[in-house]
Amino acid sequence: MNTRMKVAARAVRGVLLAGGWMAAGALANPAAAQDGTTTAERAVDAGVPMPTVEITGSAIRRVQAETALPVQTVTRAEIEKAGVTTASELMTRISANVNGLTDGASINVGGDQRGFNSANLRGIGTSSTLVLLNGRRMANFASPGDDTGVDLNNIPAAALERVEVLLDGASALYGTDAIGGVINFITRKDFQGLELNVYGGKTREGGAGKRTASIGVGKGDIERDGYNVFAVADFQRTNALSTAQRSFIPGLQVEQRLGHLLSGYTSPANIRLTSAQRDHLQEIGFTINGQPITNRLINLSVPNCAPPANVYLPAGTGGVDACTYNYMGDTELYPKSEKASILSRGVVKLGGGHQAYAEVALSRSKTDYTGSSARVTGYIDYSRVPQLAGTGLDQLDDDVPGELELRMRLNEAGQRTSSLTSEGVRIVVGLTGTVAGWDYDTALNHSVNTVKDKDTHGYLLYDQLLAGIADGRINPFGPSSAEGRALIDSIQVNDDVRHARGTMDSWDFKFSRALAPMAGGDLALAIGGEARRERNDFTPSALLLSDNINNDAAPEGGRATHDSRTIGAVYGEMLVPFAKQWEAQLSARYDHYQQVGGAASPKIGLSYRPAAGVLLRGSAGRGFRAPSMTELHRPTVYSSTATLPDPVYCATVENNYADCADNWDTRRYSNPDLKPERSRQFSLGAVAAIGTHVNASLDYWNIKRTDLISEIGDDIILSNLDKYGDLVHRDEDGLIDYIDLRKENRGAQLAKGLDLAVTVRGVDTPVGRFGGRLNGTYVLSSKIQNAPGDPYVSNLNHFVTDGVVQRWRHTITFDWDRGPFSASLSNTFSSGYEDQNTAINIDDGSVVAKNHVKSYSLWDLSGAYVFNPQLKLRLGIQNMFDRSPPYSNQAYYFLSGYDPSYTDPRGRRFYASATYSFR
Repeated sequence: MNTRMKVAARAVRGVLLAGGWMAAGALANPAAAQDGTTTAERAVDAGVPMPTVEITGSAIRRVQAETALPVQTVTRAEIEKAGVTTASELMTRISANVNGLTDGASINVGGDQRGFNSANLRGIGTSSTLVLLNGRRMANFASPGDDTGVDLNNIPAAALERVEVLLDGASALYGTDAIGGVINFITRKDFQGLELNVYGGKTREGGAGKRTASIGVGKGDIERDGYNVFAVADFQRTNALSTAQRSFIPGLQVEQRLGHLLSGYTSPANIRLTSAQRDHLQEIGFTINGQPITNRLINLSVPNCAPPANVYLPAGTGGVDACTYNYMGDTELYPKSEKASILSRGVVKLGGGHQAYAEVALSRSKTDYTGSSARVTGYIDYSRVPQLAGTGLDQLDDDVPGELELRMRLNEAGQRTSSLTSEGVRIVVGLTGTVAGWDYDTALNHSVNTVKDKDTHGYLLYDQLLAGIADGRINPFGPSSAEGRALIDSIQVNDDVRHARGTMDSWDFKFSRALAPMAGGDLALAIGGEARRERNDFTPSALLLSDNINNDAAPEGGRATHDSRTIGAVYGEMLVPFAKQWEAQLSARYDHYQQVGGAASPKIGLSYRPAAGVLLRGSAGRGFRAPSMTELHRPTVYSSTATLPDPVYCATVENNYADCADNWDTRRYSNPDLKPERSRQFSLGAVAAIGTHVNASLDYWNIKRTDLISEIGDDIILSNLDKYGDLVHRDEDGLIDYIDLRKENRGAQLAKGLDLAVTVRGVDTPVGRFGGRLNGTYVLSSKIQNAPGDPYVSNLNHFVTDGVVQRWRHTITFDWDRGPFSASLSNTFSSGYEDQNTAINIDDGSVVAKNHVKSYSLWDLSGAYVFNPQLKLRLGIQNMFDRSPPYSNQAYYFLSGYDPSYTDPRGRRFYASATYSFR
């Protein structure tokens, strides 16, 4: 906490503060002093000027920290008590954060934006949540994909002083991306002395162990010495966690429950017959395992399918005549990662009320993703299979008579492994001070994010792989020869296949001052502006563009992309305390985006203090989100769906899932003609001080977005072919060739709910001082309209396409301290919901019995002992009841059996940290 803040804290001690950042532990905020007077009134009575504070959501410094806009604050002390060490882990404890991207959720093979950790307020999209560092923007995650936002790995977690979460739209002040709200990570400003911190954690069952170390050093007092300079460095390492290390994985019964989500690519290889080949073999009485074949997918080893990963599962994707591969027995649940960050800041007084400051933030996050072994579609002549030789398959009228298509799992190549490195550089240089009665702050901001995606193992050169299969060097049905294994080793890919760089350069300015006295205080005005240039460069490697990497397809068009645009903005804000109990906050901003056009965003906020300790507040405004350069210019991406049935094909094969369900190819397109999304939102709330120890707030929020930039989900397309059948492209046999997933301005989104915050603090008893906090979000409605005129589809307590918004989420913390001892007990909770329910009954094609996902509740406990002012030790248990993720049949994420977007597979884990500081 800087010198000015310390002065302010002393001056308003005992006052019921909003935002909680004037007192450690306050997440719900008081409105007035315990004696019934406001901060300003007490200052006037004392005859001294009150220091002002600046909060997220306003450009005007003010005496009252509580405003018309709800702001939730997490202090450094609370971060330490929770035992979290990254910004991403911290966001899981914010009840309004739903469906953010995490390391666990981004595990896949060949998927988009691996390594991206993001926030998602209100569950309306990562791209609609604005993340700031010290009130200014950072470059977005550079790798092109469906989500746009700041990679939380680039936040220097060890340097954080607090986090302010504005739970309201803020386009009127910050511009685009701020529809769902704003998260402002605020670092230390005037650190002095030396601070060392070490942290070590391990899990009960092994895997996912963590070690961290940080060092902070600073010198100089702004007021006394005229300068301050400090630096904080943080280093973290987390080990990988595999499915074999978790006992809850077998308990999910993925094979029995979710056979339709598993793979038909197996070892030994399955054979995919043509219709003519199957019919001919049936006619000549060919059998497998003593039974006539019924399907096109067969495996000559049935029922011996090389367990444990390859299993005979008649109800699975392989069907009764083939094998099924259970990748949940052969992959990782949590990736290995290494994170490092350095933040340095310097401030120097220039005289005359002016200061110069500079800030440098460097970060690097390397995440290693290990998935299942490579799957290969290969081809051999039928004569190479002894059981089929002489059956006459070469006499049939097929495209290539006698050729067999193989669906094989190449275990000899090892698991597919990729390394994703996200690097951030941010340099801010600015001036602040007072000129002619105007407080000003202006700065240049240069921010870069670089992403390198490297295939390191398990990805093979496709042409040589096919040749090795065709000529017999690689054995699809058993161990290969020494020559075949040598070939596999020689064609392993080790290449930086994708390189992306996003750069943001900006200049911003802000002026503010009091204009005239009014009944409730000073009329104040702030004006500001920003000029920004964004540039994205995406460079696929020459090898990737050759489209010769098995399981890693080239982007359509075969070229690098280089896109840039300029943005200009001006804004203004007025603080109007027109009566003793009333205050209005009026703001508006106009942004102009090259190619996209301009957008105006007005907002009005109103607060009323009818009595001591009570604040009523409300706001209404409009916002917008400009389409990202990825959405405008991204190269077409080839991908695939989860295993989904094709209703058209299923109708022709009596709903035999082994034939009519597959991972259908998709093509994801950008759209240079996209328009901005528009939003309107309003909120109503109340804050109250209840007695001398309790503060509570309740806020209603309501958001509507129109011209929604989205794709129609592949599951929705296939279940509504009458409406969306033109997006499904079929070959001459009527089978799905690929599905179009196109970005369009379509439909709308509605979300509304309640935020509850309660803080209890300073309750003294004979056994110590107690306190506690509750922050909860109750969602009343969350639904999406796919196209104008379509009915809304609700994802509230119902998993739809890519996720669910739970009805209720909360974090509760209970604190105790006595002398040098302290303890904290906390609970994070997400309510249960209706599952995606895409499991299929292969007898009649109907959806099987619905699954209700159970609620998810985790309890954490930590305790600390302060040996002396320099040394503090903390011990903790996270997930102390060893709660496993509840079973889910969701088919969106690569991992099956549970939803990795909000659950934690690490189980019970223990940690210890020690902090030594010398001031």
